[in-house]
Amino acid sequence: MRTQLSILALGLAVGGCALESEPDAKHETSTGGTGGSSVSTGGGWSSGGAAGAAGSAGAAGSGGAAGAAGSGGAAGDTGIGGTGGTGATGGSSSTGGTGGTKTNDCPRVEVSVAAGATLNVRPTPATSGAAVGTLANGDIVDVLAQVQGEAVSGNTLWFQIPTPKGYISAAFASCTLKQPPVATTPDGYYLPLKCGTSAKIAQGNDGSFSHQGKAFYAYDFSIPLGTPMVAMADGVVKYLYDKTGPGDPCYNGGGSSCYPYANYVVLKHGDGKLTTYKHLNKVSVTLGQKVKRGSVIGLSGSTGYSTGPHAHVMRMDDCGQYSCQSIPLKFVDVGGDHVPNTGQVVTSGNCP
Repeated sequence: MRTQLSILALGLAVGGCALESEPDAKHETSTGGTGGSSVSTGGGWSSGGAAGAAGSAGAAGSGGAAGAAGSGGAAGDTGIGGTGGTGATGGSSSTGGTGGTKTNDCPRVEVSVAAGATLNVRPTPATSGAAVGTLANGDIVDVLAQVQGEAVSGNTLWFQIPTPKGYISAAFASCTLKQPPVATTPDGYYLPLKCGTSAKIAQGNDGSFSHQGKAFYAYDFSIPLGTPMVAMADGVVKYLYDKTGPGDPCYNGGGSSCYPYANYVVLKHGDGKLTTYKHLNKVSVTLGQKVKRGSVIGLSGSTGYSTGPHAHVMRMDDCGQYSCQSIPLKFVDVGGDHVPNTGQVVTSGNCP
């Protein structure tokens, strides 16, 4: 039986779903200035002394309103003009809100969630907004700022991160000085089969059955159950799902309702792109593991939305989730334009 654990308040889901995890205002202060003083002295000695002219208005402070004009002085009894009034003082200062802080002792954070779970990245430091991406256990990401937000497991601290752009709860991430693992930039991508293995392309790019939209540049390899699937290039395990096992109604293939339950592995490569290997019967790697080109990442199967044993493979942009838009994938070990067509038989040269 399939078991799914969902903790909605924290956005936690085990397996293909996710744990809980506007840019903050910068600290900005605007201080009002002091209104200018203006004094006007009446005319010189005379028998009645003319009244002093009115003082001019004080200039506006940068934060306050202009001071009112001083009133003219009364005529002096002894013939000395009155003293003009003094302009009013400008208004008090106003202070901008305090935004998040960044400290040098927390340049990055490391995600800590249960095996097979992922951490939601939220658009604001709260669990209410729809997740904009996910992070896997052991992922290390840069920190833009530390902010206060909704309490998660009693912790109100959140980290603002650049990729995926958003916030993660400090309940599931902690500061680290470690650098994230980085795979070398691939010199090309090879077929996802062990050296010398041949297979037929059951469905290529732009396939009419299911390779449209996100999956436009995908390939389906027609291979027996249990065929070793290998990394097409050096990479790091970014996402995986391995919860569909023998006895599960989606283990030997099923309809569209089985779509979320295909076992898969997603690798991130040194060029920043992802590759996915789907419908596996067995997953042989762990999250965060570095793998070399040609190393086994799992065994083929027919799990999830599948009409028979095959492997679904594609290269993707990194959108912060396990399923992203596919992009062109050419195989170094396929002749011609390096893009195999539906019905073509290919033989792997993935021989590191």
